[in-house]
Amino acid sequence: MSAKLVRILDGNIFVLSYDSGDIEATPTVPCGFFSFDTRFLSLWQLSVNGERLHALAVDDSRYFVVRFFLVPGAPTHYLDAKVSVIRERSIAGSFKERLSILNHSEEPAEFTVRVEADSDFTPLIAVAQPQQPVGRIHRRVEDGFLHLGYEREKFRRETVISTTEPAQIDEHGLTYKILVGPHGQWTTTLQVRGLVLRPDGEDVREHVYPGRPRRSEQQLQRDLDQWLDKAPQLTCDWEPLTRTYRRSLVDLAALRYSPLTLPKVAMPAAGLPWSATLTGREPIFASLQAMPFTPELAMATLRMLGIDQGSVLDDFRDEEPGKILHEFRYGELVAFEKRPQSPYYGSADVTPLYVILLDEYERWTGDAALVHEFEDEARAALHWIGEYGDIMGNGYIWYQRRNEVNGLENQCWKDSWDAISYRDGRLPGLPRATCELQGYAYDAKIRGARLAREFWNDPAYADRLEREAAELKERFNRDFWVEDGEYYALALDADGGQVDALSSNIGHLLWSGIVDQSRAAKIAEHLLGPRLFSGWGVRTLAKGEARYNPLGYHVGTVWPFDNSFIAWGLRRYGFTQEAAHIAQGIIDAAEFFDGRLPEAFGGYDRELTRNPVQYPTADSPQAGSTGAPLLLLRTVLGLEPYGDDLVVAPALPEKFSRIELLDIPGRWGLIDAIGYV
Repeated sequence: MSAKLVRILDGNIFVLSYDSGDIEATPTVPCGFFSFDTRFLSLWQLSVNGERLHALAVDDSRYFVVRFFLVPGAPTHYLDAKVSVIRERSIAGSFKERLSILNHSEEPAEFTVRVEADSDFTPLIAVAQPQQPVGRIHRRVEDGFLHLGYEREKFRRETVISTTEPAQIDEHGLTYKILVGPHGQWTTTLQVRGLVLRPDGEDVREHVYPGRPRRSEQQLQRDLDQWLDKAPQLTCDWEPLTRTYRRSLVDLAALRYSPLTLPKVAMPAAGLPWSATLTGREPIFASLQAMPFTPELAMATLRMLGIDQGSVLDDFRDEEPGKILHEFRYGELVAFEKRPQSPYYGSADVTPLYVILLDEYERWTGDAALVHEFEDEARAALHWIGEYGDIMGNGYIWYQRRNEVNGLENQCWKDSWDAISYRDGRLPGLPRATCELQGYAYDAKIRGARLAREFWNDPAYADRLEREAAELKERFNRDFWVEDGEYYALALDADGGQVDALSSNIGHLLWSGIVDQSRAAKIAEHLLGPRLFSGWGVRTLAKGEARYNPLGYHVGTVWPFDNSFIAWGLRRYGFTQEAAHIAQGIIDAAEFFDGRLPEAFGGYDRELTRNPVQYPTADSPQAGSTGAPLLLLRTVLGLEPYGDDLVVAPALPEKFSRIELLDIPGRWGLIDAIGYV
């Protein structure tokens, strides 16, 4: 995705445009106004006297408001421009734009202002590969409103555009003929609403939850102010860290998403634009990352994912009893079962991660009530690990899609088609058992045992889980260890052979605790070695592997989320300097992205490119990358809960110099952490 796109968002409602404010959607540029997994505007183009507008400046300091300062014509006109334009855009349930035309001359001036508008109603999931619509797109002008609509059987979506000033409205937009006095200003406010209609013409959302609260721009601002005030306050001698910390908190606020059925529960959406929806993996990782800062995200995530836990065998949706969902969408392709995300359960890692999050949440907050409330869900998840996750019956989590048509082939976090390979580039058959899945299973069993013993009054179950975890650790360290490379294999293939590529997945084994202590130093050496570490962070796949590509999605790029958990794992095993080195590299990279880390960036050597290289289609903001600086802060400050106390053991990178993190929330109340180099 182009870095020049300007975005505003509120959960899964968002607008992407060029820096002029115009929206012109193409398959490679996902511009638009999106809501409910549908693009409600694919064209929104402003002209003054027939000339397009060009940006002088853009103010996007707030996630739900942006202001564009523009002039008509080409840049050569700027020095003596007699007119300028301000577009102030907000997103708070609907899309509003306050359009102002400023006459800078000493004479009155006439202007023709035109706003072209259209919608293709493309499902968000298909924006990158648009197809001819199956249904009927229609346009009409009625009672001073422009209606753009789409109908396919009972599936109906409609865009309604209104204006506060008189306009000539036709089926393709709005035209204003205005006279502006000397040094005067003309203003109108346009509103664009995206409606999700039932056959009777009523909006679905009003009937799912009558009286669902509608937030205004002012309410969003108050909410953001309260969110920032409530979070721990950071002071640091290194400005990039301070800026990145604030950006992460703001973006986490922006990504909060309340599903229709739980309007007061706000969990993180996965990312913008491709994943602005309810998912399983990303909100769990983001909630773990943000635990010392905003633990309420974890509660919302546990509640929502627990409600949608799998209960039956459904091949189309890859659903199994106890399994936690991968993704849920509302768009047309899902409604007509051309895609399975209604919801879809094609992830093998999310289910053990659910148990891990539940335990970590209690360790941090002391909220025993939630552990009791979701006991059945946690037990079902633990049962899934041994029953449905163990496809081969040998004690490992494996994955193989039930949906052979459009289910995901790789059901780990590296879910692109070529992410799991041997050293020589061959792709293993299915099923596959990636290494980090076994780490998650081990951690889930250890944590599940604690919950069973301390909260569920089931010591026999706790003993069983601990025994299974010990057996898994022993078996894993035997079967996955690549002797000639001294690292853990990326996966096992269906024959039990090692898929022997060297990858960042081995770092996840450290934070899970499944690595034998005697082998941890070698893993740390690989992670910080020249094949995996780029200078900015750990690559997803090591240089020298056949499929390595510094701009390959999961085969050579650097993922900030991945690196934050790797650093956390290194710290767990006592490698404080190595963890600090990763933290410094990632925050260094954040400086080049104005504090907002993208989903991924290029894995080129730092000495080669000097600056981190943008991955062209990365989500930004993305939940895991937004949470990465927070987990890195936790890691370098050594924040770990022990009973009702928070242990602070700083081991800072050199650039961090001095950190004060004040009012860290938890079961202990509020605690300060101060660290020096």
